[in-house]
Amino acid sequence: MARTKQEILRELKERQVRFLRLQFTDILGLNKVVELPANQFEKALDGEIMFDGSSIEGFGRTEEESDMLLRPDYQTFLVYPEDLEPTTKGPIARLICDIAYPDGKPFEGDPRQVLKRQVERVKRLGFDNLYVGSEVEFFLFVRSPEGQPIPHTPDRAGYFDLAPTDKGEEARRAMVDILQRMGLPIEAAHHEGAPGQHEIDLKYTHALEAADHLTTLKFVAKRVAIHYGLHATFMPKPIAGLNGSGLHFHLSLFKEGANAFFEPQGKLKVWPHQLSKTALSFIAGLFEHAEGLAAITNPLVNSYKRLTPGYEAPTAVSWSVSHRSAMIRVPKRRGTSTRAEFRLPDPSCNPYLALAVILAAGLDGLENQLTPPPPIERNVYDLSVRDRRKYRVSEMPGTLREALEALQKNRVIRAALGEQVYKDFLNAKRVEWGSYRTAVHQWELEQYLAEY
Repeated sequence: MARTKQEILRELKERQVRFLRLQFTDILGLNKVVELPANQFEKALDGEIMFDGSSIEGFGRTEEESDMLLRPDYQTFLVYPEDLEPTTKGPIARLICDIAYPDGKPFEGDPRQVLKRQVERVKRLGFDNLYVGSEVEFFLFVRSPEGQPIPHTPDRAGYFDLAPTDKGEEARRAMVDILQRMGLPIEAAHHEGAPGQHEIDLKYTHALEAADHLTTLKFVAKRVAIHYGLHATFMPKPIAGLNGSGLHFHLSLFKEGANAFFEPQGKLKVWPHQLSKTALSFIAGLFEHAEGLAAITNPLVNSYKRLTPGYEAPTAVSWSVSHRSAMIRVPKRRGTSTRAEFRLPDPSCNPYLALAVILAAGLDGLENQLTPPPPIERNVYDLSVRDRRKYRVSEMPGTLREALEALQKNRVIRAALGEQVYKDFLNAKRVEWGSYRTAVHQWELEQYLAEY
């Protein structure tokens, strides 16, 4: 049920909320907030709070035209459980905001607006929405006495292990408890394959809410970890030789309340997997544009350390109805649960931009009636050269620089981002790559200093 301004004001008063945080993300996906005292609550709900956009990555235009408005989405209102912020005397509430110009016009450089534009495309094509379930992987590391994170894990556990005395497990349980009390639908949580690695799964919901939930989960995970003397990191590959962290999106389009990816009669005889033409074209769109969207879904130099063979992360463009080595997998559940699991992204991505370009790729497949190659039913790494041609398997970019080059060539993904977000993102990532390229790393010193 839709929330109203008066309902929110009443709850703020009844619960004696002391501060209201207006939250948004920059183009890099980092959470930003403006925190307001009680005497500013009504002004905030009216969307009249301004901030200096020139100080936010991707929001600056000119110093003369840098003022931006925070326009709250009432449906994102929630009050933090007090044990999330134990040092604050009294509750804190949160609203996620869209960014607008001073005249009220939506700011085209706002990542949330980028996703909203693609959701509108979905609806114009006759669908209800894209529904997204998320599997979020992350590491918990210990902190030094000074509070600095150290890449040392508090456990030696593995996949699905139960370690009752493990501080990481206690922290993860506390994260899930707080997220549930905040209203986020949690499906499951467990230890992942590497020591110190964990996963929290969010139940499917429409695309915009799914992105909002991901920003909330990241904030809660980091804050709870601090309470346990730990550091939560969504860095894709923090430790060499161990599995990296992925962000697997489970995707399905719904139409008139039914899953449009499901074909119960199995009319498509090419692949009798009860997948509709809609599902196959959407998958084909992801297949077509995977290289072009990689810079958005895997945006760090470090992202490409995760995308290497042998660590359960996809390195080639492929799809399957069974094998987890494929980039796109269709889990066996059918009916309402029919979905495509997109296994490429990692949790460092901006969820609004990532889901926007994923949607743009899938919708391009629908609009152009693309057809994917046959699904692969064995390990992608073991395919011969002939089979790679048969299944149209191509290698993904191996570095951030290669991913940026693929983004520059992809008109569909660039159009989805919009010119301003595209240029600002590209410039920021070129700086990141340049800094990495010119730095002298410990590996180089170990390899070359004594020898040469």
